[in-house]
Amino acid sequence: MKFTCLSEGKGYYFPPCHILNICGFRVLLDCPLDLSALAVFSPLPIAISSLLDEETSSQSSEFLDSKSLIQAEPWYKTVTSLQLWSIYSIDLVLISSPMGMLGLPFLTRSKDFRAKIYATEGASTLGKLMMEDLISMHIELRQFYGPEESGCPQWMTWEKLELLPKALKDIVLGSEGTELGGWMSIYSAADIKGCMEKVQSLKYLEEACYNGSLTIKACSSGLEIGACNWNILCPKGRIVYLSGSVFASTTASSFNYKALQGSDVLLYSDFTACNDVDGVKNDFPPATGSSYSSDSGCWETTTESSLDSDDYSEEMEKISFICSCALNSINDGGSVLIPIGRPEVMLQLLEHVSLSLESSNLKVPIYFVSSAAEELLNFSNIIPEWLSGQRQERFYSAKPLFNHIQLLNEKKLMVSPAIHSSKFLTSWQEPCIVFCPHWSLRLGPVVHLLQHWCADPNSLLIMEEGADINLAFLPFKPMLMKVLPCSFISGIKLNKAIPLLKILQPKHVLVPESLRPHIRCWNPKFSVRYFSENETVAMPKLKNYADMDIATDLYSNLRKDTKLIQKKDIARLKGELLIEHGKCRLVLGNKQVLSSQDRALLFLGRVELNSLLMALQKMGMKATAQHTQSTDGSENMSIVCISEPNEALIVVTSTRTMISVVDETTASLVSEAVRSTSGFI
Repeated sequence: MKFTCLSEGKGYYFPPCHILNICGFRVLLDCPLDLSALAVFSPLPIAISSLLDEETSSQSSEFLDSKSLIQAEPWYKTVTSLQLWSIYSIDLVLISSPMGMLGLPFLTRSKDFRAKIYATEGASTLGKLMMEDLISMHIELRQFYGPEESGCPQWMTWEKLELLPKALKDIVLGSEGTELGGWMSIYSAADIKGCMEKVQSLKYLEEACYNGSLTIKACSSGLEIGACNWNILCPKGRIVYLSGSVFASTTASSFNYKALQGSDVLLYSDFTACNDVDGVKNDFPPATGSSYSSDSGCWETTTESSLDSDDYSEEMEKISFICSCALNSINDGGSVLIPIGRPEVMLQLLEHVSLSLESSNLKVPIYFVSSAAEELLNFSNIIPEWLSGQRQERFYSAKPLFNHIQLLNEKKLMVSPAIHSSKFLTSWQEPCIVFCPHWSLRLGPVVHLLQHWCADPNSLLIMEEGADINLAFLPFKPMLMKVLPCSFISGIKLNKAIPLLKILQPKHVLVPESLRPHIRCWNPKFSVRYFSENETVAMPKLKNYADMDIATDLYSNLRKDTKLIQKKDIARLKGELLIEHGKCRLVLGNKQVLSSQDRALLFLGRVELNSLLMALQKMGMKATAQHTQSTDGSENMSIVCISEPNEALIVVTSTRTMISVVDETTASLVSEAVRSTSGFI
């Protein structure tokens, strides 16, 4: 097994991205976008004099103002390292959260994409809404900047990039100047539709089997509605992928840690603890007798009574404080702008803000402005299986899961797809509270509303921490509007990471390099390896053998024909080897569990390249071969290109042979040629 961290991400809005190579299959774990990079663009065109003197131009590299921003239709920053991998080589994509799929259409629109995509129903629905809302807001920008430029836009030329201030250049090019290739022009609505057609949705704990060899299962992570961790079962062991997780969510289904216990390998990809390292003392493991005992019974008590309640109480305190600040601004005659992009948090705030207004006897309109607003609110009231136990109790009591249905009926909440719609304009009144996208302050209704209120000292902007506030506010300065920075739990904190690993007790663990000091001082009983961005880590073999079920009839033959050779029991058996749901089975050839018409054939052995070329030539095919290495340089590859009579491609590595063809006739001929080479059984 090999594991490569393509990106450590930047929290909830830009989750990590990894490549996992297991049992000959290449698995992509999440495909996000770095939307914080939109800060380098101006939200609206600014008239700039073309007669800039040299002094002004030289100062532009040091001084930042609104004119320093890129005045062009924005592009979107993907995971740059992912562009270095062959899209064709990816077999499987696992999506852990709605934010983890925003970059997926960039892959699926490629003709070389052939992977299977799995996501939970909740994550895929929310991810689709976010993608559609993104292109809707982008279209508005295109109306200001005109039609998209063909080819490379002007701002991406080296002459223009050299003129950028250092702060902007570091975002565009990265600290090492290698990230320009990660920028992409926005995908289309057709790309999103094609992407979603390739996504297979799962429920929590629902098993899905890929190619008979891998069985995957999504387990609730508590981070967001539909967010999950992944259980992957292969013939030689079980792998757990631990993404950003929250022990006790205020809205979403809670973190299911029990489903992650006892794995062979745990891929720890929650980087929240890494961000806490500088602010937490090196006092791990906790003292003997503390509540973080390795005893599983004690952990059960701790999880329910302490860890869960800590997270829940902390989030509720934040929401209550936000509501009190919003009421203060309303009482001062100002309005409140809330561009928070987390669906769970937004629904929670919408509910508590309305209750605060009611308890204070304030009659102030609440607006939700987004092209996805109506569909999101409708979806949120039909998803009890994705919500916390408290929300599910409302469902069983025949109550709405959220209170926005009542707010809409009482006309206390107005939903509009855009600020220029007639419904929004005719109902507008101030002071008010507005929920809208986008947290980057570069797209959508937030741009126009900020321009309207930025000079009002009584109005309030509620903004999540993480973005560069100084850079985000450049187009709106002077900023007299009050700003309330806030943060919400987006993963497992350091003081809970070590206790969690203790109770999960995997055999092997991969953790981020920055956690090395804390893991070392704990001295765990299982093996630990560390990974860094853009480095490939090889794990030891989980087993030297795979567990196999043997049919009863074959087992009786096994007992009869066993011979002792060199102190080992050896028997000759004749049967058929099947791989189903990640498990091997050996059955009698005349009593097949599955006929060849019902399942894909599996062949084992090595392909001899010269023999393959000769076999193809005998069948009247024109083929050429070349030798190369895989993208990560870990193995040698041979690529056979067939040009006549029809196009086909054969990729041969030490572990597998992949065949791509355009029609069934060619597929049959190529398959026969491959099977005819020596070494196949």
